[in-house]
Amino acid sequence: MNRIAVVGASVGGVMAAEALRRGGFTGGITLVGDEPWPAYERPPLSKEFLSGQWPVSKLALRDRTRVDDLSLEQRLGVPACGLELNERQVVLADGDRVGYDALVVATGVRARRVEFTDAIGVHVLRTVRDAAMLRSRLRPGRRLVIVGGGFIGCEVAATAVGLGVQVTLLEAMGAPLGPLLGSHVGEAVRRLHKEHGVDVRSRAVVEDILTEGKQVTGVRLLSGEAIAADDVLVAVGSEPNTEWLAGSGLLVDGGLVCDEYSAASPDVYGVGDVARWYNPLFDCLMRVEHRTNAAEQALAVARNILNPQARRPFAPVPYFWSDQYGLKFQAYGQIRGHDEALVLHHDSASHSLLVAYRKRARLCGIFALGQSPKALREWRTLIAQGHAWEPVLQKSATHQGARS
Repeated sequence: MNRIAVVGASVGGVMAAEALRRGGFTGGITLVGDEPWPAYERPPLSKEFLSGQWPVSKLALRDRTRVDDLSLEQRLGVPACGLELNERQVVLADGDRVGYDALVVATGVRARRVEFTDAIGVHVLRTVRDAAMLRSRLRPGRRLVIVGGGFIGCEVAATAVGLGVQVTLLEAMGAPLGPLLGSHVGEAVRRLHKEHGVDVRSRAVVEDILTEGKQVTGVRLLSGEAIAADDVLVAVGSEPNTEWLAGSGLLVDGGLVCDEYSAASPDVYGVGDVARWYNPLFDCLMRVEHRTNAAEQALAVARNILNPQARRPFAPVPYFWSDQYGLKFQAYGQIRGHDEALVLHHDSASHSLLVAYRKRARLCGIFALGQSPKALREWRTLIAQGHAWEPVLQKSATHQGARS
């Protein structure tokens, strides 16, 4: 094996290249990225960078010297537009082709857009350019409507209200984070944001984004109510960047479909947000949009590329976190689509919360708000061991846990 192409120059792609070099690969590595600048951290875009605490220079994933030491051929600002699987060539937008013996697909996701997203004052948040534009408009007294009560929407709400912005947070399916984490967590998050001055609207479905000329003026709800705004952030999810794989012969279904080794086909691997791989620990296909997973999967894929005779399944306990109002949100496991959520601890005064999740007859996840990472380590171990649900239920009975 002499040539490896890595398509996607964010965390997953760069860390895959690093792991390949650490593993002893001395051949050529071509790193392809659609953005023109080197890899940067995305989690701070909705927090430290958006608030102005961090300059753009602090977002860099790696310093220049460390990247130079990898001896990469970097093709930044030139997105991939096609893949010829039989010829083992990636087709770039400028017409060039990158040959490979092994390919790492790490093209991530993009923010889902809606009609009028291009109007002045309507934003999405995925790239540093998106964050810089939104940051330039967040000033005391301005009005921001956030459409979508997921993690991006909630993080931006917390940041913006701290800057003196009047924030309205709209969630179509219930309370913020409720559709993913359950009604108890959603209600706790709703109260937390309201206490900090955010106008939280549950079951608020946006019918239209209102504009005058090219400038946004607000949103209209399905109920007919109009909410005035100087800016609107559309935070309604993401879409995997898989269009360039059309016609390649690879299976694309809600992401690049991969097996337990993160392989989509012989010598083609998926890494990070774009990969929908089979996790044998949970016996299901999953796609995880969190930095920790991208980093871990990059290491696993590099190891499998370099040691094809000793490949190991990628079977992590997914982890995600968020910071809002100085509180740490943390979760382990496969919580999406859970069958039951059980509140093990809740102190509304301190916003401390611990919730366990069941899928079928096993413990599948744990969520904590306002607790130390150490408190979750035991739970992570139990999830990794496929711990049965009944002992969790029995233990919770002494704490009068609430169920949903």
